[in-house]
Amino acid sequence: MGKDSKSKDSGSKGKGKQAAGGSEDGASKGKGKAGKGDGLGTCTYVKARHVLCEKQSKINEAYKILQEGWLNNGDKVPPAEFAKVAAAYSECPSGKKGGDLGWFPRGKMAGPFQEVAFNTPVGATSAPFKSTHGYHFILSEGRKN
Repeated sequence: MGKDSKSKDSGSKGKGKQAAGGSEDGASKGKGKAGKGDGLGTCTYVKARHVLCEKQSKINEAYKILQEGWLNNGDKVPPAEFAKVAAAYSECPSGKKGGDLGWFPRGKMAGPFQEVAFNTPVGATSAPFKSTHGYHFILSEGRKN
């Protein structure tokens, strides 16, 4: 299911390549397994925020707020605005901190969550996806080796 989410991400973000090309500690210059030259999936650590909901209808409601405010216009969601949505909707304890997960290494998060976190361009917000813990979407805030 994570691969489906990844393909949704790349097709739904009009500024994805631009966001990935930022100066995040040179991570986009890594020798990538992906071979795309965009640096996605090649870093060792990512910094992310997320929203977690048990029910798909609730995650869709939260995501719709971001779509109407920013994503439908091709804009990036400001971290402070993402944090407000996370605080209001997320059922994860991190919701109290605006969904902030801080920096985490490859291998710490399970399956689809890790795949989406490490493949969402910096500054971009992923499409909703399902993991073993429920339904999520992620705001990528940084990457480093």
